[in-house]
Amino acid sequence: MNGEKRVVIASWVGCLIIILVFVGYLPRCVWCQDDADDDAPRNNKRPRISPLFSNLISQRFNKSIRIYKASIQRTLHYCTEDVEKDINGAFNFKGKDEFFRNCQVKFIDLSNRLCTAAELRAYFTSFIKKVDDDTKSISQAHFLEPNRNCNLTSWTGGCEAGWASAVNPDQKYEFNETNPRKMPFRTTDSQPCCEGFFCPQGLTCMIPCPLGAYCPVAKLNRQSGFCDPYHYQQPAGKPNHTCGAADMWGPVQMGSDIFCQPGYYCPTTVDKIECPKGCEKGTDIPSMKVFGIMLIGLLTAILIVVYNCSDQLMSTRYERQAKSREAAARHVRETAQARERWQAARNMAKKPTGLQGLQQHLSQTFSRKASARHDLKSKIPNPFSTGSRRESDKLTEMLQSMDDSSSNNEDLNLEIGDKNLKKKKIKTKKDLQTKSQIFKYAYGQIEKEKAMQEKNKNITFSGLLSLAKRSGEDIRKRPKIEIAFKELTLTLKGKQKCIMRSVSGKIMPGRISAVMGPSGAGKTTFLSALTGKITGCTMSGMILINGKNESIHSYKKIVGFVPQDDIVHGDLTVEENLRFSARCRLSADLPKQDKVLIIERVIEALGLQGVRDAKVGTVEKRGISGGQKKRVNVGLEMVMEPSLLILDEPTSGLDSSSSSLLLRALRREALEGVNVSMVVHQPSYTLYKMFDDLILLAKGGLTVYHGPVKKVEEYFAGLGITIPDRVNTPDYLIDVLEGITKPEGDVTAQQLPVKWMLHNGYRVPPDMLHLCDQSGNSSPPSASESKNKSYNGEIQRDVPTYNFFTTPDLSGRVTPGVFTQYKYYLERVLRQRTRDGRVQAADYLILLLAGACLGTMAKVTDDTFGATGYQYTVIAVSLLCMIGALRTFSLDKLQYKRESSSGMKSLSYFLSKDTMDHINTFMKPLVYLCLFYFFNYPRSSFGSNYIVLVCLVYCVTGIAYTLAISLEFSQAQLWSVLLPVVLTLIANQNNKSAASVITPFVFPKWALEAFIIANAKEYNGVWLMTRCAALKHYDYDIHNSNRCLWLLVATGVGTRIIAFICLLTRQR
Repeated sequence: MNGEKRVVIASWVGCLIIILVFVGYLPRCVWCQDDADDDAPRNNKRPRISPLFSNLISQRFNKSIRIYKASIQRTLHYCTEDVEKDINGAFNFKGKDEFFRNCQVKFIDLSNRLCTAAELRAYFTSFIKKVDDDTKSISQAHFLEPNRNCNLTSWTGGCEAGWASAVNPDQKYEFNETNPRKMPFRTTDSQPCCEGFFCPQGLTCMIPCPLGAYCPVAKLNRQSGFCDPYHYQQPAGKPNHTCGAADMWGPVQMGSDIFCQPGYYCPTTVDKIECPKGCEKGTDIPSMKVFGIMLIGLLTAILIVVYNCSDQLMSTRYERQAKSREAAARHVRETAQARERWQAARNMAKKPTGLQGLQQHLSQTFSRKASARHDLKSKIPNPFSTGSRRESDKLTEMLQSMDDSSSNNEDLNLEIGDKNLKKKKIKTKKDLQTKSQIFKYAYGQIEKEKAMQEKNKNITFSGLLSLAKRSGEDIRKRPKIEIAFKELTLTLKGKQKCIMRSVSGKIMPGRISAVMGPSGAGKTTFLSALTGKITGCTMSGMILINGKNESIHSYKKIVGFVPQDDIVHGDLTVEENLRFSARCRLSADLPKQDKVLIIERVIEALGLQGVRDAKVGTVEKRGISGGQKKRVNVGLEMVMEPSLLILDEPTSGLDSSSSSLLLRALRREALEGVNVSMVVHQPSYTLYKMFDDLILLAKGGLTVYHGPVKKVEEYFAGLGITIPDRVNTPDYLIDVLEGITKPEGDVTAQQLPVKWMLHNGYRVPPDMLHLCDQSGNSSPPSASESKNKSYNGEIQRDVPTYNFFTTPDLSGRVTPGVFTQYKYYLERVLRQRTRDGRVQAADYLILLLAGACLGTMAKVTDDTFGATGYQYTVIAVSLLCMIGALRTFSLDKLQYKRESSSGMKSLSYFLSKDTMDHINTFMKPLVYLCLFYFFNYPRSSFGSNYIVLVCLVYCVTGIAYTLAISLEFSQAQLWSVLLPVVLTLIANQNNKSAASVITPFVFPKWALEAFIIANAKEYNGVWLMTRCAALKHYDYDIHNSNRCLWLLVATGVGTRIIAFICLLTRQR
């Protein structure tokens, strides 16, 4: 019971408070007037309407507008994202309803002069144009149909523009009635409209001007006869008719009378405030051109710094690394010299001196006289026993330690006289963490290998292994690859021309084979066929790997192929090229210090110490010399510790010294069991003697000799060909095969291949049987043999290629995975982009200039929502970004082909390039907008424009990838220029054009639509009808903003997938 009483009491108290507030509010708002009017006559005063009542009137009008919410959503769905929000943006006068109170002073019956729902329908439907059976749009012209008040028989003063009438007295009407036939009669008390309202011609009621408009009472311009600032005239023959308020609200194309003028800000429909100097149109925000000019200076300064200092950061880092490396090398050399000195001292200490020998002789002679012997020992001084026994023991320990260190390279930090010698522990490979420690380990191993090589100059591979076992070291054994080929024949597709015929033989591990012959003999073709890199040919015969019929592609991780051209990255240093190849191609579980050791060993072997930190260089930018670049080309394959190393003319362009250095490095590889084969052009006699085997080919790909170099002269002497004295053997044989020198005896150059076949019992092709020497010891096969053993060339098949799904990996080496190689690739691309900073800076500078120029020339107009400027933006940004993205894949196609054929991950390569281009994807729109936005200054926000540009750049970058990979660079550049321009023109075609069929599927259309929609969303209030007219003109839908962005992103992703597929197929 008590609870119910409390509720009743609380209800009464609440009602009392509301009444007191309402009563206390009314006197001040309704009856309060200006003090200046106190002396005026009472009958001239009109009570001012209270804010509460004005709110009720505005809410009543808004309610009538909201009656058509569903109809608006259905008819104008393409330009109204949120009908409730748009209505509030145009007619929510809360806090801005002063013009209602001012109008109440003029018209006490203000509520009877406002347009009802039926009259609102009659006015706004006059702008609706029927496009087809289901679609309607806002037209740029409107015609009010005759109604009950304004028609041919009835045309009161309220029907004129800027005038309105009140509802006839004693007439009952429903304010929210939507049927135009039931609109109230308005034929009495016609008066000019109040400020803040517009009264259309052909209607006799008032409609509040939407927010953002300025609707003052017009004044007659007696010179033009128009009612300024509007464009209607007073009716003829009515001298008492004065100018009223605004007469129309529609799209800005029909007239901008009620739109807030440039240079002014209109917070309400009756207030117009002049903006500060440089105020943008319709806003109170000052112009941003000053900030744009400041940004130009700032960004230009930053780009100039980047342009001039892009290499400085990398150079500083390399200087620090070089100092650390030089300190480690110096430490190793000093330690080695100290070890040699201690070794000499130890040997000297162990060797008996003359005095000690005399002592031993006397002790043996006078052994019977113990006392005399004792006296003799005490009198004869011993230079090696002057110190205490403790010092002698210490010296013995140090000598023993140095003796042990000769077989253990890790004890490099031993210092003479170190008291804590026993407490020191030798570091293992796992303890080597810093770069200095790793370099000390690597250089120590190299110094030790040099010492072993000095002691055992003629050591063999088996001897090296046995010596390593005795020294207690772990030697990584490389898998051996032996390639045997039998009757190998290659024929060009479509031409049926043999470029290699019936080549048989074997290349073995641990030996260096030289492939020689005249031009056109198929030397490169022969080695390419062995490694499976030849294309455009059919093959017959057999290639066996380690005696098994397996594909060489199964061993590609341990097969090195050095191309004839120096395919290296010119914008990387020598060490960076070698280190990247080692990290990606060596075993994944190989410790870091061992990888560094391999790299340093190759640099030492190839004599590249002096240029290790120098960029290799390109055709445009000079780098290291041609001979050094050739050795770097070879070193890329040596650092991956191959089991089979194929080299195509590695000594071409090298002097004799460089060639000898290269051959010595390859000799060391052969000592480790590597199967080395190389094409050589006319080597010197010294280089010729460094080879183990010789494969001599004649024109047409026929074998003349295949065997040890030591037996070459013996074999040809058996054929009657004697090598003259002081003549280089390969030069003389090549002259014989070329026909320059005629061989002695009866044999001819054409018969030499047949002689070799008969010498080894190989089958002779049927078309070469006439070259057989019938008088020789060898005879051609009989007809029955030829019939039973068909020539292998009759069976042709395509050269086997690598297939990821069907080709097994038999190399036994597990290289780093996709993500690990992705990290290595990303690091390499970052270095390349850093060194290429000048080109990047130039790209950004061009974008800055484009943004400033286009932002200045293409002004935003309210009737087009800045469509012209956005068209220029789409063309300029797409074109510049596509041309810049072409460099990502166009400039290193040969390098990628070499790397991918050796087993590196194509996905890692592609993702690293794309990841690094994401910097441009986010930075280039920012750089462009920094100037375009502040010079053009659209109504849409900076963020919305930035998001659209990011999606656009991402899309065109993917398209550029596809063009760069699938086309040549010049063709890709042409397409990159044509596509943005042509597709943007197609995107602006109307529906009647033939090109409009593909308009919905081009990326400029999506970008333009997203730009214009983002701008159109900021046009509210008085601009609502302009927005609908413009969007219908461009055939855009305001709901498609996110859809356009997703289409751009999806196109970018799809084109990247296509580009990656092209990357995989093009490498074949």
